[in-house]
Amino acid sequence: MTSEEIKELNAARESLVKRRREMARQIAEAPLPSVEMAEELSKILTAIEALDRALNEAGHPYMSQRVADEMRADA
Repeated sequence: MTSEEIKELNAARESLVKRRREMARQIAEAPLPSVEMAEELSKILTAIEALDRALNEAGHPYMSQRVADEMRADA
């Protein structure tokens, strides 16, 4: 897998994480969340897991920027 493909997978993951946060906020604010909202959240979580597997298989497991920065500081 090329470095460009790795960047694309990471960008896709970050976009889905933003959507996950938004869905969680909507569910938390709803007096009675719909089943559809829960199903969409489940699909987003599944997609994030699939991206994580693809990154792991490519030998580039996802790492948050904070963790990456901490690892560089410790080195």
